[in-house]
Amino acid sequence: MSTFMFRSKPLKFTPVSNVFIERYMPKARGEFIKVYLLMLKYNFTGEPGVNSTVLATTLNLLESDIINALNYWNEEGIIKLLPIDNMGNFHIEFIDLSEEGTSNVDKFNLVEELTDNSNGYMLKDIGKLLGRTLSPSEVETYIGWKKDFKFSSELILILIEYCASKGKTNFRYIEKVAIAWNEMNIKTVDDAQNYIRKTEDKWGTYREILKFLGIRNTDIMKPQEDLLEKWTSTYGYSLEVIKKACDICFQRLNRADFKYIDGILSSWNKDKLKTLEDIEKKEANFKNSSNKKAFNNSKNNNKPKLRFDNFKGREYDYDDLEKKLLGWDTDD
Repeated sequence: MSTFMFRSKPLKFTPVSNVFIERYMPKARGEFIKVYLLMLKYNFTGEPGVNSTVLATTLNLLESDIINALNYWNEEGIIKLLPIDNMGNFHIEFIDLSEEGTSNVDKFNLVEELTDNSNGYMLKDIGKLLGRTLSPSEVETYIGWKKDFKFSSELILILIEYCASKGKTNFRYIEKVAIAWNEMNIKTVDDAQNYIRKTEDKWGTYREILKFLGIRNTDIMKPQEDLLEKWTSTYGYSLEVIKKACDICFQRLNRADFKYIDGILSSWNKDKLKTLEDIEKKEANFKNSSNKKAFNNSKNNNKPKLRFDNFKGREYDYDDLEKKLLGWDTDD
């Protein structure tokens, strides 16, 4: 169960941005919209926080629906989820959508730039990839990347195609990817292709793990992604070892639990167990040790202990006792 803390001032009404209604609401799933509006209402009415169980009960949804919805809006860039701790609790901030489309790029003569055929072809191809007409702010931003980020038209098209292949055609999401590429110094087509190849290989492994856990939606939250990164990169565990930890989790809890699985893998990593053979050998040694201990305990407990077990009995001369009892010990 996750708890989300608000940073807000109380209002008696819930203002909903027209940008949300016009741009984000039409393409979002119904349950995601319900979660956003209810969270927005709590935010503006001064609630200090709310947990996922209350949200799920109020909206007649599953807690996983709540998490998926918040993760979706976080990726769309209209809320920010800021981790409070490692227990799945977050601060949540709602983005002011009135600033949608603003850009920090240096201003330039847009009309002049559009007379450049390379820009015109690029924008036309972007529109095809996204399946929609570009807004003026998008046009300005994409051309601005060429000047501020030193991105070529080919690199921008690869970036857009990469986002579209993941089903992410939202302007804010694409902008976040462009900023990240610039910070990672991805400046050429080869840089982009190498990055995408590594990312796809990584997410291919992630998808296998999530599928094994019964999670079909790969839109997981950042803390879960961080754990997957730790298991595969920091610990360097193979898919088979991670599945083994997942199996143990299922056997003990009868459900998938990222933190429990992380505890198992962290313990194995601490004990320097890196392969299935290492783990099975450790389990066999533990089982043999447990069986031996149980056998010794059983052996010692077969004969019940009495209060007088430590009492040292007296020694008697039974022949002498018999003579005394029969009176033969006296001489006539």
